[in-house]
Amino acid sequence: MTATTIKDIAKLARVSHTTVSRALNDSPLINRETKHRIREIADRLNYSPNLSAKSLVLDRSYNIGLFFSTLTSGTSSTFFFETVRGAHRAIPPDYNLVIKGIDDYPDFGKITNKSFDGIILMSQSADDQRFIDAVTTKHIPLVLLNRSVDDGMLLNILADDEQGAYSAAQYLARLGHRKIAIIEGRPGFQSAARRKNGFAKAMQEHEIPLNPDFCVAGNYDVQSGYDAMRRLLGLAERPTAVFCSNDDMAFGAMKACMEAGLKVPEHISLVGFDDNHFSAYLTPALTTVRRPIELISSEGASRLIQAIGRKETIAETILLGAELVIRQSAAAPYKSVDIMEEAHE
Repeated sequence: MTATTIKDIAKLARVSHTTVSRALNDSPLINRETKHRIREIADRLNYSPNLSAKSLVLDRSYNIGLFFSTLTSGTSSTFFFETVRGAHRAIPPDYNLVIKGIDDYPDFGKITNKSFDGIILMSQSADDQRFIDAVTTKHIPLVLLNRSVDDGMLLNILADDEQGAYSAAQYLARLGHRKIAIIEGRPGFQSAARRKNGFAKAMQEHEIPLNPDFCVAGNYDVQSGYDAMRRLLGLAERPTAVFCSNDDMAFGAMKACMEAGLKVPEHISLVGFDDNHFSAYLTPALTTVRRPIELISSEGASRLIQAIGRKETIAETILLGAELVIRQSAAAPYKSVDIMEEAHE
């Protein structure tokens, strides 16, 4: 059975194939009644547009690029999945979502307004600026997620990471902890810097000294959280609570605590960031900061489609709230004189 064509619809509607094409593309040149009649016939015949032909006629690719700084390091599986799901939900079915890492491109010559109608950038690092410059120079509509670039030309949508980290650290301080450590995010990532800033602000407000030994580098993956926690547990004076800059690192930190014979939160409290899908199903369930990645991505995709239709992008910075989710992994500081000795009994 051959596929239905525009000419088949035109024959039944008794109009030209140009009128059918314009009606299906919602042209203002076609009146509402004719559009409705043509669309009814198209639906009845299960007409599916040929996107290649359509893109040639309308000078569009019907490709939306979803770019990450990297897909190989520092991008957790949950972060990736929620970003893709949010964008996919907001993009109309006649568009293709093309997912790429910036570091996949030795140069940006293949990124043109012929290959992409618009681009969503889930930016994780200031190193992305060269990519941003390349896209904007070629006048490709661009929406920037997760990182703020104040150049007066871009739409930025991101979570308030600093406020989220502040609320997590403040919660630990209010529980009575004074020896609070941080496992930091990947160096060079703006989110890592914002979360450390929020953490430091809470420490300052509660007059808790920021011990350099309690600030340990991580890489946003499980292994780096595990390694960082082992380093913290090896200190002569160990922390009683640890803020992990994402949930994946908190998972690794929890494993390191268990291997050391420490119970969470009885011996040491842990708080994460992101509210990973698995965080509620750990034992104990992880107290964390919920960052609305899917909503950020969905909003960004929706705004990009609007910008493509208007042929302009409105420069704006939109901050979406990050909410502390209290579960069972944090409690008041343990009172034992020698935690490690009791934990191994």
